[in-house]
Amino acid sequence: MFGIQAALIAAALLALLFIPLSARWKLQQGLALQLAPSMHWPEPLVDGEIDQDRGPVLVTVEYRVDPENVADFLNAMRELHAERRHDGAYSWGLFEDAAQPGRYIEYFLVSSWLEHLRQHERVTVSGREVQLRIQALQSGGRMPLVSHLLAAGGRRMPPLSARPDASGGEP
Repeated sequence: MFGIQAALIAAALLALLFIPLSARWKLQQGLALQLAPSMHWPEPLVDGEIDQDRGPVLVTVEYRVDPENVADFLNAMRELHAERRHDGAYSWGLFEDAAQPGRYIEYFLVSSWLEHLRQHERVTVSGREVQLRIQALQSGGRMPLVSHLLAAGGRRMPPLSARPDASGGEP
């Protein structure tokens, strides 16, 4: 309405005005996090050589938690969820066994075997601290049981958009 020059001048003046107003909101709020790689995950146990492009990879982790630790466990798992997504998982979930209270299965999906191996390198010191807290909540001091499952067929699955639909395509 007033022209381009007036709009640019108004934008510059408003930007200068908001600099002191926004000083209390800092972008560096994650400075307390220790983001250095922890390298604490052991190499996955596999039978033979796995094609690095094979996937997706389903990783499951089984936990056993005493009833008095469940609330703390679930809170820590919420933090771990964010870590898993940050480290490359595109899907994550936590389930409790209906037949065995206190038995929880965490799962996360990674796009390929190579991506999962890279995930081992991405786990941070802060992520390790969360995992140690969860491990301390295990009943009997046992370690979580980890399994790696590969998509059947030996190759990477095509994207959903390339798959035939269930209504009339191939099974």
